[in-house]
Amino acid sequence: MGATGTAERRALLADRAFLRLWAGTTASGLATWAMPFVLGLAVVDGSLGATALGVALAARTVGFLVVLPVAGVLADRHAPRVVVLLASGVAAAGSFALAAALGRSVVATTAAALLVGAGQGACRPAFQALVPATVAEPDRQAANAAITVAVRASVLLGPAVAGLGAAVAGAAWLVTATGVLWVVAAVAPARTARVGAVGGAAGRRPGFRAEFVEGLREARRHPWFLGGLGALATVIMTGYSVTAVALPLVSADVTGSGVLLAAGATSYTAGALLGGLLLARWRPPSTGWVALGGLGIYAAAPLALALDPRLPVVVAAYVVVGFGIELFNVPWFTALQREVAPERLSRVSSLDFLVSYGLAPLGLALVAPAVDLVGMRAVLLGCAVACVLGPALAALVPGSRHLAATTPTGRAAARG
Repeated sequence: MGATGTAERRALLADRAFLRLWAGTTASGLATWAMPFVLGLAVVDGSLGATALGVALAARTVGFLVVLPVAGVLADRHAPRVVVLLASGVAAAGSFALAAALGRSVVATTAAALLVGAGQGACRPAFQALVPATVAEPDRQAANAAITVAVRASVLLGPAVAGLGAAVAGAAWLVTATGVLWVVAAVAPARTARVGAVGGAAGRRPGFRAEFVEGLREARRHPWFLGGLGALATVIMTGYSVTAVALPLVSADVTGSGVLLAAGATSYTAGALLGGLLLARWRPPSTGWVALGGLGIYAAAPLALALDPRLPVVVAAYVVVGFGIELFNVPWFTALQREVAPERLSRVSSLDFLVSYGLAPLGLALVAPAVDLVGMRAVLLGCAVACVLGPALAALVPGSRHLAATTPTGRAAARG
């Protein structure tokens, strides 16, 4: 196992096409993470108001979600490389416009954030389709792990670098830097794919609606995908909402500051980095059950906050939670790239992001009223139960054990 993992890493490091894809995906991931953090720094330095921050982040989310179905169809209809180029260009333009608008116009700031979100949303399914178009199937788990390790390592170091940059140059220059990252994301991936033609078939194509419906049909052919997506949406609605809303409240209540919040975010990223490093070389048996188990580990976060919210306990919980998330993410993306027909992969990936991220605002909106209604402890324990129950039910779905069709015949049918 170890020798195989080492050989895969060496092969990937010698593959210029993958290295270019890795650089582009890493730049995209870092720019996506950086925007809300940098805008938070803009509030600190007074160049952006708190209300404007909320409106800008909401606009980014709207842009992200609205464009996903369109982006999935376009990336399957045309070369994903073209969609990455155009979408990253939109995100770069939005970032530069956002830097210019900070402190000057709420309307311009909101419009620019909407553009950034649209570019981000269009990139996600296209980058997913570029992995199987660039990397051979035996190397894809290592490739996905290498991408997530780079992004997590960047995020781990990002706050310190961004804080220093804000002190020296100001938030507007940091927003400009995210635009430069989007330029890198646009130009880095290679123009030629090594395996599997992912572009659209020649001749007359069906309409947009028909192609979108075809993507839905492809998703329905994979029960493990539907079950896993339901589990992921459940964890994001409950566990992620706890981190976004309840963790700051508990941090303020227990420490009188943001110490728990900062420690949780850092510990989560460190755990995810460890998980990515492990998945670069480990091929677990019953991959799907291990992945769903990792997703269910998110229950450790609300449990720690409910039962013993001391700093060491919260840090340990979020390290475990981050580790578990990558136990899910890397095999999940690898399975999609293996099991879904290449010419439909972007549409299925867009559905993945649309459902999982689209339901997140609902959870965020409900946590605070639920706390007022039944109390923080009850909400945290309820979220912990949901984080366990969702993946456990998904593990009962046919094909979930290996994130694959249950029979060779079924797999051939799924590939169309």
